[in-house]
Amino acid sequence: MQQSVKLRIPRFRRFTNVQLLVALALLFFFFPFVEDVKGGDIIVSILLSVVLLCAVLAVAESKRVLVIAIVLAIPAIAGRWISHFRPDLVPPPVFLTAGLVLIAFVVANLLRFVLRAPSVNMDVLCASLSAYLMLGLLWTVAYWLVDQLTPGGAFAFNTNEGRQSIRGFNAFYFSFVTLSTVGYGDITPVSKVARMLAAME
Repeated sequence: MQQSVKLRIPRFRRFTNVQLLVALALLFFFFPFVEDVKGGDIIVSILLSVVLLCAVLAVAESKRVLVIAIVLAIPAIAGRWISHFRPDLVPPPVFLTAGLVLIAFVVANLLRFVLRAPSVNMDVLCASLSAYLMLGLLWTVAYWLVDQLTPGGAFAFNTNEGRQSIRGFNAFYFSFVTLSTVGYGDITPVSKVARMLAAME
């Protein structure tokens, strides 16, 4: 008589992948509308902080993973806020690098959760969607970082709006039109690193 063994994935997290997906959806919906309004930078920082905190809690399968995620989250979130109020203390490349490492860690853990799941349920579907959207967010931060570190800019804008930067929503927009293979051509990577990142995405 053969007994079926049901695989059980340990879950330490209080926040589910559904909540992470909701936080990502809120960021995606409000990002284009709030960036240019008065105090929009603070709203974007709040939304990003909420997404990163939800991501940390969503991947906390064990106390060890939770501790690692918190250690990675502190410089990313704190650096973003300090840079907002005191840019002379924390330049953007510092919190962008920390954010890059944190998001990569979250994506790896989300994918591990999806691949190890014994069956597909709502949590697994939300983890899959969240991993996909977090990949777009990962490249958003990477493009912003490359542009910050490239003298003269790593991207060219085919618009008549004067000098523009790939920071903020522009990086977000370019990342997701690249990820979805739409590629309107209004923003073009010009440096070798930026082109390599776009091809990888």
